[in-house]
Amino acid sequence: MFPRITEYVHELMEKRIRAGSHVIDATMGNGYDTLYLAKLVGVEGKVYAYDIQEQAVEATRLLLAENQLLARANLFLQSHAEMDFPKQSIDFIVFNLGYLPGSDKSITTKGHSTISAVERALSFLKVGGLIVLVVYWGHDEGKVEKEQVEQFVEQLPYPEFMVLKYQYVNPGNYPPFVYAIERRKA
Repeated sequence: MFPRITEYVHELMEKRIRAGSHVIDATMGNGYDTLYLAKLVGVEGKVYAYDIQEQAVEATRLLLAENQLLARANLFLQSHAEMDFPKQSIDFIVFNLGYLPGSDKSITTKGHSTISAVERALSFLKVGGLIVLVVYWGHDEGKVEKEQVEQFVEQLPYPEFMVLKYQYVNPGNYPPFVYAIERRKA
């Protein structure tokens, strides 16, 4: 049986992240990816998680505290487009594009800021590292962002970067899909 999109993303995380890894959750949302990453990085690693909504930061803080993993994460009430790290210092970065489930659907990620964030993230990414973008595009802004992100990732230079698209093509309207960007060379 094919894995669901979220299961596939977790498989990618498990294959790439080791104890001691430094990783980013660029859009923390309700904190589930941040929690999963915190478990994978171990006590020596670190998760850096970003969101522009205080509701997301607080939900994530609570989830991590309930699981006794808050010390493994730094949470930022800040746009993913404002992330800043040393060159090639990060092992894995995940983005969930769209809006925060259970909140104001008018607050969404936008193509221009997502592309800016991914451009920055590419410079942080170690050789062998991975950026995963989960594209939820079943809303008006999501359709625009999908087109812009798609154009951006298709022009990334090969062989420095390899880009994979994982998508179901028949399960209803606007199924989410994944772009995985691997840094192959410095």
